[in-house]
Amino acid sequence: MSDRDLLSRVSVTCPAPRHAWNDILANDDNALPDQTPAWLDTICAAGGHEEASRLYVFLDGRRFVLPLVRRGGPTGAGGWLSSYPPAWGIGGVLGAGIDRDVTATVLADLRRVAAARIWIRPDPLQAPLWSPSIAPSFTTRAIARRAHVLDLTGDLDRALARMSDSTRQHIRQARRRVTRVETDCTGRLLPMHYELYLTSVQRWAQRQHEPRLLAIWRAKQRDDLHKLQTMARHLGEAMVVQVAFVGDRPAASNITLLGRTAHDIRAAIDISVASWSRAATILQWTAIQLAHAHGCTRLHLGESGDSTGVSTFKERFGATAIPYTEFRIERLPYTLVGRALRSGVKRLLGVNDM
Repeated sequence: MSDRDLLSRVSVTCPAPRHAWNDILANDDNALPDQTPAWLDTICAAGGHEEASRLYVFLDGRRFVLPLVRRGGPTGAGGWLSSYPPAWGIGGVLGAGIDRDVTATVLADLRRVAAARIWIRPDPLQAPLWSPSIAPSFTTRAIARRAHVLDLTGDLDRALARMSDSTRQHIRQARRRVTRVETDCTGRLLPMHYELYLTSVQRWAQRQHEPRLLAIWRAKQRDDLHKLQTMARHLGEAMVVQVAFVGDRPAASNITLLGRTAHDIRAAIDISVASWSRAATILQWTAIQLAHAHGCTRLHLGESGDSTGVSTFKERFGATAIPYTEFRIERLPYTLVGRALRSGVKRLLGVNDM
């Protein structure tokens, strides 16, 4: 079906009215906390972006929202739209009953938008609905990604049964070695988490032979403390920070978003303490308990990429690997140029990706 035929059956409103967005959110059991109006407001409040969300109303009455932001300032010249920007979570279409007809219509609409680039990172569980509609071309880039998702249906005993024997053993060990786990949704623990995050960044920089100052600079471009504190202010109880202590020393931390489903978005460890204490394991188990108590049936454990270690850790909790595709509609080859520049810098500096 042509783009014209697809678009003849839908009306599009931009920005999406909040009352319609909230109604759609309330009726989508698979909705991610990243797909809420509060999350989009957080992106805008952190600076550099403005709202460009789109409401799709089909002739048969079905309604869907695409959370979308527009890059502001000189770097956004020509229109840079994303759902979402790098390091801002999962976007894509929200709404019960999404199918291939819906994704094809959304793509047809985006192709007619006058924008230099549009990046969409959909819910990994919707991958089969997007892939047939994405035809790689000069203007459309398909980026292969891989995430892990944990099924939380049933009681906590069932969640434990899905885990490997070694993970259950590590949980028992951690209960003896980890002094306490603190939980907070006010932002109080964020400075502590951020220190652990920078410690992790420096450890990875050393392993990859990346200059320490460059690694810290890149990390702060991705996440600075102000960004995390902005999240906490806008999300309130929907954003939970947890820190595991060995004695009085922070050993591991993570951040979980709560909604119809849950999403682990950040984690950090001090490996000199966390490795023997199993702090990361008890912290993940605590996050699972938190999401289950909130009524979530799924916990998205985030991007895993090609990392064997990260994948193994998640799969030992019973998580399933989900390959999916991020797609980019680009009038100019931003992705190709960006990759070439990054590869060139890494070769020059002798950085080895791991």
